Amino acid sequence: WLNLVEVSGPFLAEQVLNKTLPDGLDTLQQGVAPRLRSAYNGWRDAVDAHDKDIDERHMAWLDEVLFGVLEYDDRCLKRDSELPAMLTVTLPEHGVDLSPDMILVNPSKPEQPLLLISKYEPDLDLTKTIKIDGLASTPSERMVTLLRRTGNVLGLVTNGEAWMLVHAPSGAVASYTTWYARMFGQARDTLRAFASLLGIHRFTGPSVDTLPSLFGLSLEHQGDVTEALGDQVAKAIEVLMRALDRADQDRSRDLLRDVTPSKLYEAGLTLMMRLVFILSAEERGLLLLGDPIYDSHYAISSLRSQLAGTDPAILERRNSAWSRMLATFRLVHDGVDHPDMRLPALGGSLFDPDRFPFLEGRKIGSEWQEDPADPLPIDDRTVLLLLDAIQVLKGRNLSYRALDVEQIGHVYEGLLDQTVGRVEGITLQLKGAAKTGMPLVQLDALENAKSKSSGDLLALLEERTERSASALQKDVETPPEKETAARLLTGCRGDAALRDRILPFGHLLANDPWGLPLVHHAGAIVIVHGTDRRESGAHYTPKSLTEKIVAETLTPIAYRGPAEGLDRKNWALKSPEELLELKICDPAMGSGAFLVQVC
Repeated sequence: WLNLVEVSGPFLAEQVLNKTLPDGLDTLQQGVAPRLRSAYNGWRDAVDAHDKDIDERHMAWLDEVLFGVLEYDDRCLKRDSELPAMLTVTLPEHGVDLSPDMILVNPSKPEQPLLLISKYEPDLDLTKTIKIDGLASTPSERMVTLLRRTGNVLGLVTNGEAWMLVHAPSGAVASYTTWYARMFGQARDTLRAFASLLGIHRFTGPSVDTLPSLFGLSLEHQGDVTEALGDQVAKAIEVLMRALDRADQDRSRDLLRDVTPSKLYEAGLTLMMRLVFILSAEERGLLLLGDPIYDSHYAISSLRSQLAGTDPAILERRNSAWSRMLATFRLVHDGVDHPDMRLPALGGSLFDPDRFPFLEGRKIGSEWQEDPADPLPIDDRTVLLLLDAIQVLKGRNLSYRALDVEQIGHVYEGLLDQTVGRVEGITLQLKGAAKTGMPLVQLDALENAKSKSSGDLLALLEERTERSASALQKDVETPPEKETAARLLTGCRGDAALRDRILPFGHLLANDPWGLPLVHHAGAIVIVHGTDRRESGAHYTPKSLTEKIVAETLTPIAYRGPAEGLDRKNWALKSPEELLELKICDPAMGSGAFLVQVC
C-alpha cells in the first residue's frame, strides 16, 4: 500500500510498521467501506456539479471520514468555539493569524492537542502557493508553521479528495503523506492503512503505539535510508566507471589517456549530482516537466519509465538514453529559445559541458559549441541502472520534492571516501563481508597462495574479504557450474585460457548487476578507497544546527524590531527590495545546507 500513498520526506520506517502491525493492517468494521464509497460518490457529484449547498455537503463528507472511518467523536474532536486560544498563532509581520479548524484531543487530557486539522475548499491544491489573508503560502506549509509555533508535531490537511498527514518535528525536515479518497474504493488497503495509522486508537492507546511515538522511532532509522541511498549511488558510480572503461577500451585507450583518476571519479560524482539536481527541479516545477516535447525527449523523471518498459536485451544494444541525458545537461546549462520550447540558461559549473568533455566523447580542451561530440557508447541498460539507483529505494519511488539537502549532502559526503584507480595485471573483484564491500585481489596473488597450500589461500582470502573461514572454504571447494564458466568467458572477453585460470576461484567472485563475474584487465578503471573527505574536512550539517544559526543571524536583519528589542507583535517585515539587497555568504559551503536554510 506504500506505493499507492504519496510520501514526501521521511515517513514511518518499514521496521517500525512491521513491528507495530505484525499481523498486517487493521480490519475495517463491517459496512464502513460501502458507506464511505456511497458518501464519496455523492460528494464528488456535488463538487463536480457546483451544487449550491456544497459547503454543507463538503462538511458532511469530512465528518464521514473523521467519524465513520477514523472513529473520532464529539468528545475528542473539538472545533469552532471549543478551540483553545493558545492554538492561534499571530504572524504580525504578515498581518495574519493562523489557527486550526479542528483539533483531536484525549478526553482525559483535553488541554493537550494530539492532531491539528485544517480543511480547505474541495480540490484546492494543498501544495500550491496561494494568498490567504495576506500570507502567500501552501496549505501544507501553513500547517507546518502552525505546528512549529504551537509546539505540536502532527497535523492533517484536507480538501476532501486529498488527506495529507503532516509531521513537523522541531529541528528536522517536515514530511507529508497523502492519501487520496478516490483510491479508498479502488484499493482497499489504502483505506485500511489510513484507518490503521490515523484512527482514534493511534492517539489514545498505549503511548508506545501512538502515531507520534511511531514517528519518533522512525527518525532513528532515517540514517538507514540515507545509508541505503548512498550505497545505491556508490554502486551506480562503480557501474558508470566500468562503462567508461569499456568505452575507453573501444577507443584504444585514447579517450581517457589525459584524464587523471581523480578527475574521472569527479566526473562520475558530478553526473549523479546533475541527475539529482534535475529530478529535484522537475518535481518542484522549476524546469519544463509537463511540456510534451520536454517530457518525451529531455525529462529525467520520465526517462526511467520509458526505459523500464523495454526488454533488457534490447536496452543492451541501444545507446540513445546517454545522448539524451547529455542533451538535457546542455539544455539546463545554456537554455533554449525556440517557439515551441523556452527555458532560461542556468549556467554554473555543475552542467558545464566543457568541464568533463570526455563524457561527450570530446578531447580535453575542446569546446562544446565548436567541436562535434561523439557520445560514448554507454548502453541504455547502464543508464537505467543509474536512474534506478537514485529514483528507487527498497522498491518504492523516491520523492525529490522534499528530499532534504542534508540527506543529499550525507550521500555526497560518503562518496568522497572513494576515488578511481587503474589496476596492474588481471585483477578479480571478490565477494566481501558487508562492511568490506567487494575487495580487489590480483589473480597472480591468488595463484601464488594456492600453489603454496590451501591454508595460505584461505589466510589471504580471510584478510582481504573479512568473510568467515568456513564460508570461504566452501566457495573454494565447490566446483564451478557450467553457467559460471559461460559467464566468466564473457568477463574474460572470450579468452578461454584466462577463463580456465580464474575458474577455480569462480565462487569467490563478485558479480556486476547483470550477473557477470567482475574481472578487471590491466589498466582497467576501478573504484578504490580515497582520502578526499578526510583531506577536505567535508561533513554535512544537520538541519537542527542550520535552523538555529540562520534564524539568529537573519531575524534582526529581515525584520524591523528585533534589533531594537521590540515585542514580536511590533515587528515589521522589511520590503522585498530591502531583502533582495541582502548579501549572504557561506564561506565553507559544501552541500549548501546553510544557504538553503536562508532561502
